[in-house]
Amino acid sequence: MPKDILHQQLIYFDYHATTPVDHRVADCVYQYMVTEFGNASSVDHEWGDRAEAAVQKAAKHVADLLGASSREIIWTSGATESINLAIQGSLLKNPEKLHRIALIPLEHKAVLDTCYALEKQGQAELIFLKVDSKGQLDFDHLEQVCNQGLSLLCVMAANNEIGNIYPIQAIGQIAQRYNIPFLCDGSQAVGKIPILFAEWGITYLAISAHKLYGPKGTGALVVRKGYHLKPLLFGGGHQQGMRSGTLNVPGIVGLGEACRLRSLEMEGDERAITQKRDRLQQLLLDNISGLMINGDIGNRLAGNLHLSIPDVPNSAVIARVRSKLAISTGSACSSGVETPSHVLRGINLPENLIEGALRIGIGKFTTDQEIEQAAKILVTTISQVREKLLT
Repeated sequence: MPKDILHQQLIYFDYHATTPVDHRVADCVYQYMVTEFGNASSVDHEWGDRAEAAVQKAAKHVADLLGASSREIIWTSGATESINLAIQGSLLKNPEKLHRIALIPLEHKAVLDTCYALEKQGQAELIFLKVDSKGQLDFDHLEQVCNQGLSLLCVMAANNEIGNIYPIQAIGQIAQRYNIPFLCDGSQAVGKIPILFAEWGITYLAISAHKLYGPKGTGALVVRKGYHLKPLLFGGGHQQGMRSGTLNVPGIVGLGEACRLRSLEMEGDERAITQKRDRLQQLLLDNISGLMINGDIGNRLAGNLHLSIPDVPNSAVIARVRSKLAISTGSACSSGVETPSHVLRGINLPENLIEGALRIGIGKFTTDQEIEQAAKILVTTISQVREKLLT
């Protein structure tokens, strides 16, 4: 991890919440904040021309990583806005018939809460797809639900808590067979696993820059050619009339550069991350009795390690390690509100395992030394908590 963002006594293991900005990306962002600061919509001078050219270049980098066309990229403030635009913008009000939306119960809150809002407004009926105790999708049920007709299918590419990677290509084929628009939340997956937007039959793909070593507050929605969304924001008709507002050129350039770098480095980085994750997992399994690994171990993000220690409260662990090790008890999507994880409840994890659950996320800047040190911290801390519980 770059020295300028590393607190010497604190190991960062919360890469699912956000990634550090790659210094090469930060350099690009800085240039377009301070030097090339033109408005991309200013058509009467070269400052605007250069800003627009930078935006177009960024769109190509994003599209190249995703197997899409640059004309399909809509810039947003992040995956949450992208998801809201896709869901609300595609499902127009119909007083005569409810929209039917199918989704997995493990979706990010951005998907769940938007769908719940439409349900509460009397605009949509929600159908939850079945998952097993590892979070794997029941394809027979998916096929049955699609056969009955849907307005929208929502399945994330990778889960932000347990790290499950979903077979998006196969899901997209089913959606295409039944002519169902398919929204995929790719915020945790893009830049970590290959995604081919056009080939896989995805209709809408949401991404966020800060999950792949880019800046916060920038994202994109990839919208398949031939689909148009009702805008959530009005004022200027920018971006094909789907998302008005002055473009965040520095953020967009940063997202584009982050995608360009992932295209070049993703495969090697993720292989190294897997090795580090597996090393940490083995050290913990060898030294912490009763430890459980949650999720689909054979199909998960390289940097994900989601574990539970039965009857050891995760709050007690976090309280003791928070100045040494940045890990979490779950998703960072709920504004700091501590509630039982809907993901862990969705896979019917026993209550004592939910209470003992910890999410560890490692990334490209994680070092071997940090893996070894983190293992020692966790082993020692959990031993101390167990001793205290016995007294």
